[in-house]
Amino acid sequence: MPVIEHAGAAIHYDIIDQRLPWLRGRHEDTIVFHHGLGACADVWLGWLPALVAHYRIVRLDMRGHGRSPVPAGYPWTMDALAGDLAALADGAGLERFHLVGESIGGTTAMIYAARHASRVRTLTVSNGAHRGDALTNLDPWQRIIDDGGMTAWSAHMMQMRFHEGAIDDDAWRWYEAQQATCDRDSVVPAANALHSADLTPELRAITMPVLLLHPDASPFIPLALMAELNAALPDSRLRVFAHTRHGLPFSHAAACADEFASFLGKRG
Repeated sequence: MPVIEHAGAAIHYDIIDQRLPWLRGRHEDTIVFHHGLGACADVWLGWLPALVAHYRIVRLDMRGHGRSPVPAGYPWTMDALAGDLAALADGAGLERFHLVGESIGGTTAMIYAARHASRVRTLTVSNGAHRGDALTNLDPWQRIIDDGGMTAWSAHMMQMRFHEGAIDDDAWRWYEAQQATCDRDSVVPAANALHSADLTPELRAITMPVLLLHPDASPFIPLALMAELNAALPDSRLRVFAHTRHGLPFSHAAACADEFASFLGKRG
């Protein structure tokens, strides 16, 4: 697995290139996926069947998650997270690509797209926010971690991510177990960084086509906030998924991927 060294940390990522042979020279047909808090690169696997024949896939583990450790003293700011994404794009030689992010990864993707617009062909944000002040239900996290560790936090988060029966039992156990492995000193600082973010002044720079995917019942990001984002962008479309929570891109991976593939197909 390739690694990008940036700001004292090793950012792990992988590249999957199973495109049809006659498409493999087209480097602009690359999709970069950035997951959210508590997740890892593997949460995107359900999207791949709809995409791998036509697109090269790059998936990263953000700091403190999956295979990417977080160094002591890491400055948990949204600028720092966007810097990690920029370092990955540069280090992996990605000149122009489609960018997908979910939750805090969606906010990070928006920052990158605003500041490096010429490199982002399209931007897709799933259950992400441009204003952190509107986020809800983050306050109990530190208490839950202090009292019960990451296992308790992960159990709490599962109820926030998925309605009962939204994913099968094996998928539930896998997600809950991997979520509990993320760095306990990363979750709250990263959430605080997100809570303080306001990308409103930067939205005017996001001129590329944008797809917004959102659950109808996220306990963290109100649907009204995503509608506000949709209205603020010059070239965007919003798809709301019924009976979904904050784990939308995992619980409804195939439907999200189909929507995304259609979006890319219409954009060329």
